[in-house]
Amino acid sequence: MILAVCGGKGGVGKTTVSLSLAGELGAVLVDADLGMADVPAGRGPDLHDVLAGRASAVEAVRETGAVRILPCGRTLAGAREGDPRRLVGALREAADAYGDVVVDCPAGLSADVGLPLLAADAAVVVTTPDRAALADALRARSLAVELDAGLAAVVFNRASDAADAVADALGAPVVSVPESEALAATLETGRPVREAAPETAAAEQVARLAGRVQSCKS
Repeated sequence: MILAVCGGKGGVGKTTVSLSLAGELGAVLVDADLGMADVPAGRGPDLHDVLAGRASAVEAVRETGAVRILPCGRTLAGAREGDPRRLVGALREAADAYGDVVVDCPAGLSADVGLPLLAADAAVVVTTPDRAALADALRARSLAVELDAGLAAVVFNRASDAADAVADALGAPVVSVPESEALAATLETGRPVREAAPETAAAEQVARLAGRVQSCKS
């Protein structure tokens, strides 16, 4: 299964949710933000190399951390050399090899977001209570529907309740994830929240989110 995690507006916590969700699902996390990568990279081939034809998707997956990661390169030269049209094939190659793939999509609603959604079997939209974030989440939902990536769930991040109005507006189950220092710290450590802080409300809600995603596979 290829799951695209998108959100439209930047800064809603999409990458932290993606990392912890990949950990919960035992999936490979793919950082598909070709211009502003956030996921820890380390040494070795990355997504820029895959899109430039210098490495296969499987060769670029890091298997040494708590979550298997296919990182994106962080140089402008690397971004220019790659062909984004190869992304769909790379995601499918990773899914064939590893089963489940969680794609951290870039912010915005450009073609860079459309390609992961085109490859995806399902999508998760991340938003916050901010009005602009909610408006962009609606647009991201529309793009996912247009590209036939079924909406598995909406993550209402940094929120205090499940917000029935958000569920009604976006037409999908809402998982409300409270403000959490443990979740925010996952990018620094590379450890999903269920491993770093399993007793927290954030870890519990990410587990609920994983359950929603798993139900889409059956």
